[in-house]
Amino acid sequence: TVMVYIVMACTVMAFMGMTYRAMAQIFMAYRDLACIVMAGIDGVTSSTSSITGNYTFKANAFFYEGHFEENPITPGVLLTETMAQIGVVCLGIYLLKDEIYLDKKPKIALTSNQIDFFIPVLPNEKVTVVSEKEYFRFNKLKCTVKMLNEKDELVCRGTISGMIIAK
Repeated sequence: TVMVYIVMACTVMAFMGMTYRAMAQIFMAYRDLACIVMAGIDGVTSSTSSITGNYTFKANAFFYEGHFEENPITPGVLLTETMAQIGVVCLGIYLLKDEIYLDKKPKIALTSNQIDFFIPVLPNEKVTVVSEKEYFRFNKLKCTVKMLNEKDELVCRGTISGMIIAK
């Protein structure tokens, strides 16, 4: 299993004396699975229920070896995963910040997504994810999410929904 560690900047909040990075590392239920996105969170704007974060896809990542030889591009499933982790998981953790404790970690599951792709993401390219909450009720979070490249061009956009429950 290939494991990539989650790296988050602590620009958002402190939670029980912990940085946002430490909180996210503890509470992201699938952080030990293969291909986890490394996200550098720029901030959370709670007044508009949105989050913005960024990630740079490293050129030496294993998935570029076969996708595609001589012309590597980032797989769409990883672009979707990047948007889900920044745009839904991190925003969901923020929205439940008053209900989450060390012994009461959130359970997170993707329920649906619909993403349209426009241009490829190349190795060593930095992307920015912008997510806006459509609704959060009955523990279901639905967000409108878009990804931009460093030239501020639209890479992909769509909606992603997930369930997040603090138990």
